[in-house]
Amino acid sequence: MPEILIYTSNYCPYCTMAKRLLDKKGATYSEINVDNKPELRELMMLKTKRRTVPQIYIGEQHIGGFDDLYALDQQKSLDALLAADPQ
Repeated sequence: MPEILIYTSNYCPYCTMAKRLLDKKGATYSEINVDNKPELRELMMLKTKRRTVPQIYIGEQHIGGFDDLYALDQQKSLDALLAADPQ
């Protein structure tokens, strides 16, 4: 399974939903909470070109936010991404 990274914030319902979806899939992930850490938020914005959380990476691929993750699941593409062998 590839490494999964999620940038999150406290009290973010979309962050919670993204983590629940990944938990349901049995995926493990690293979480970076950007609250009270402007340098981490700035790094996230530079890396993703987006200001909102969550921002999700599966391997080196930037998935986007919860809506993007959910869309992949609805298209039956998420399982294949999660099962991909990291290279």
